[in-house]
Amino acid sequence: MQKFIVSTDSTADLYADYVREHDVRLAPLTFTIEKDGVMTEYLDAFTDYSQYVDFFRQLREKAMPRTSMLNYESHYDHFKKMAEEGAKDVLHFTISTGLASTINVARQAAADVKKEFPEFNLKAVDSLAATIGQGELVYEAVRLRDAGKTLDEAYEAVSQIPLHLQYVIAANDLFYLKRGGRVSAAAAVVGSALGVKPILSFTRDGKLTVMDKVRGMKKVIAYALEKMERFNPVEEKRVIHIVHSDAERDAQELADKIEERWNFRPEISILGPVIGAHVGPGAVAVLWKSKEERQD
Repeated sequence: MQKFIVSTDSTADLYADYVREHDVRLAPLTFTIEKDGVMTEYLDAFTDYSQYVDFFRQLREKAMPRTSMLNYESHYDHFKKMAEEGAKDVLHFTISTGLASTINVARQAAADVKKEFPEFNLKAVDSLAATIGQGELVYEAVRLRDAGKTLDEAYEAVSQIPLHLQYVIAANDLFYLKRGGRVSAAAAVVGSALGVKPILSFTRDGKLTVMDKVRGMKKVIAYALEKMERFNPVEEKRVIHIVHSDAERDAQELADKIEERWNFRPEISILGPVIGAHVGPGAVAVLWKSKEERQD
């Protein structure tokens, strides 16, 4: 039996070695950086950790990033290439519909590819999140694929996961999210005070919302641990992941406290440039899977 193909766009923030080793078909977005009046376009396909760090260094030095979601043509080309290679069953993951309409564009492009390649069968999954939340769904799809599950079985399984993923996202401020239209101007006001870290989470419909504001990393950690107590991380196949935008020390401090409490060391990764452009440098977020659905 031919295994289904796992596909995602680069907003899943997967490291290049994982994509390569697990045969994930990646559709990279592009981003531009404006510096000294010059616009330079880059591909969201970093291969070395230093590239991530350098990107956030440029943001700290006031470089202005700009991003755009994958358009119809990009999706069509990505899917058609797989179909030309003989792909039949594809499980594709997108950024939350609460942030962009990417999934609708993907489904239309897949339907048009199917007109030319009738055996091409793609199912698209709305992550109701972004970055490692989307990436976690890819991880599970890869596990299911390698365990011999069919496309329909894997689609059914991963579609049950998004609302069981809980988030605490601590931004340095909301300038980048406001600039990108991901939070309102009114919501951005809470992040204006020096030293105050806005706390965000994804709602049930996959939108970003400001939950609170705290002062300093110790309060961020206390907030995260308290929420984890209310929505306990599942014990079987435990999932706890920390992602940051060049805030390694804060991420490690949060991981230490989580490990002390839950006897489990979270994986730590760094945000990619497309999502990082909307969050800005210095942010830290923790994601975990709970039995309860998110209530934010």
